[in-house]
Amino acid sequence: MTPQYLAYLAPARASNQLWRLITGLMLIVGIYVAWNLTLGLALWLLPVADQILAWAMGSGDFTWFDSGLHGLNARLSRVGQGADPWSLILLMLSFLGFWFGTALTLRLFHNRRLSGLFGRAPVVLRDFTLGVAMMAVIGGGIALILSQTPLLPQLQLATDPALWLLFLPLALLGILIQTGAEELVFRGYIQGQLAARFASPLIYLSLPTILFGLAHYNPAEMGANTWLVVATTGLFGLAASDLTARSGSLGLAWGLHFANNVLAILLVSVMGGLDGLALLQLAETGASADLLKPLLISDMLLMVSVWAACRLWLRRR
Repeated sequence: MTPQYLAYLAPARASNQLWRLITGLMLIVGIYVAWNLTLGLALWLLPVADQILAWAMGSGDFTWFDSGLHGLNARLSRVGQGADPWSLILLMLSFLGFWFGTALTLRLFHNRRLSGLFGRAPVVLRDFTLGVAMMAVIGGGIALILSQTPLLPQLQLATDPALWLLFLPLALLGILIQTGAEELVFRGYIQGQLAARFASPLIYLSLPTILFGLAHYNPAEMGANTWLVVATTGLFGLAASDLTARSGSLGLAWGLHFANNVLAILLVSVMGGLDGLALLQLAETGASADLLKPLLISDMLLMVSVWAACRLWLRRR
């Protein structure tokens, strides 16, 4: 372990028992589910708030109950797919449950603050900026190369630029919340607690990577490419875990994650989901499944290139 990572792990060593990690993860997931149930309840009740008020005042009937339920499944489905701008924003906000859960878990089981899981603030900001810059420069270079080959499909405008710019600040904040939540749980909490107890990187790098990959297992949408998606996501998780262990903060992994998701969610959509605010999409309808495999392989190439560049930068620094 690097001296930076040893310093980062120091506050976790006093409470590195496995029972704390397992119980803490259960609490984090429980609060995440509770937060999402709260959002679902709001989706049910807010559209019929006027009917509820009338019923409460004695001038209405109980039909608001069925009225609220009617169409809820459709709304939840749109939120789950990020099918329109507001659905995508709401989906990103659902990840606040992980922030709340991790903060409470750290307080109850580890006597720590949430801010300590990120690392020292100046280092986090510096490394976050580095991660975004690396992904932008290298990703842009690879995209430019692929544009000269058949691997990069024909794209078309998917969202009106004026609407896209209107929602952009909220969308960026949402992706910041979503990627920060995943980094807190997988690289900050799980990896940090394992590394504080076990010296072997085979344990503290491998387990969070496997869990992160499996968290993106979705055969209903990915079909035959499901395990390739899991492998691609796992490769990103491994790179993020390694860079966290090298840099001693979540800043670098968070910056890479943020830039990657901005590219995949706000700029170019090829996965068929989370496309409510994508500026560009595939020109050929239904072609995404056929093109997904080479695009995922290209994404793997991008991640390896960015990881190698970040490792060289850290060594030079």
